[in-house]
Amino acid sequence: MKQEEPVYYQSPIGTLLLRADSDALLELQLCDEKIGLTETVNPILQETIRQLTEYFERKRQIFELPLKPQGTDFQRKVWNSLCQIPYGTTTNYAGIARSIGHPKAYRAVGNANGKNPIAIIIPCHRVIASDGSLGGYAYGLAIKEELLQLERP
Repeated sequence: MKQEEPVYYQSPIGTLLLRADSDALLELQLCDEKIGLTETVNPILQETIRQLTEYFERKRQIFELPLKPQGTDFQRKVWNSLCQIPYGTTTNYAGIARSIGHPKAYRAVGNANGKNPIAIIIPCHRVIASDGSLGGYAYGLAIKEELLQLERP
């Protein structure tokens, strides 16, 4: 399917770059540009923007979007497992490793987590270190903490 030009959405945590084809969301990344909302006729991107707005307004806890993240089989297993972490909760890298049947692969899980192409919707921010610290986050710990705070009751 033909990939659309990126759309930019100004969220409370910064500018989000969104990309989709006609079937599914392919990418959601935080970017440095200060670009306001750009128009799109792509229904996947329109629905993504609507659901993200509801999420940031605390009106949505579960995203209902077709996703097509590009990665290895292992990465996709990790990302599928991330989608099972309930809103407002966290798990750790070892827990994800166990959930995909590779209990010793927690470092590989961390690497896959860091390469998540669809941030927020595939909730890699909900994965913390085993000692309870935040661990890492591709967009910095302040953004991770902000997303976790948003999801707290």
